[in-house]
Amino acid sequence: MGFRPFLTALSVAVLMGAAAAPVSAATPCRDAKGKFVTCPKPKPEKCRDAKGKFTKCPPPAATH
Repeated sequence: MGFRPFLTALSVAVLMGAAAAPVSAATPCRDAKGKFVTCPKPKPEKCRDAKGKFTKCPPPAATH
């Protein structure tokens, strides 16, 4: 096996992997049969104080 066929096979494998990435990103918005459905919205966070009563949630901490 020469170097050129190896390079060609490697580049094809990389391109196919890159093409499959967007398809796998859409999978959470599909049902069990593979049909597209609306993505579920995240539920709002419910914060409680030390006594167990609902309170206003603090702002998220800055990350950098």
